[in-house]
Amino acid sequence: MTGITRLSAETVAEKRAALMRRIKASLIERLSLQLEPDEIAEDTTLFGTGLGLDSVDALEVALSIESEFEVPVGDDDINGIRSVNLIADYIAGKQNEMRDADA
Repeated sequence: MTGITRLSAETVAEKRAALMRRIKASLIERLSLQLEPDEIAEDTTLFGTGLGLDSVDALEVALSIESEFEVPVGDDDINGIRSVNLIADYIAGKQNEMRDADA
């Protein structure tokens, strides 16, 4: 058994959902997308046939992550950020790294 309680699992799920909402709102605002947050599925690809973003938009996504979430995005990291879920994973991972570095 991992020792995770139902309450802590619900807390993690609520935090993830809040992060998803912030990411979607940030993308919509930063890229002037004519969409509502609930119209963007978490696994929809940002580029190509998904939201149709291009390489210039990728830079805007990176800048959005850096300004909204105070997480640095390296040039090599941009290629791995292809959906809302992957952005959330990236942000959470970087925030954990930064927290561990401060400890």
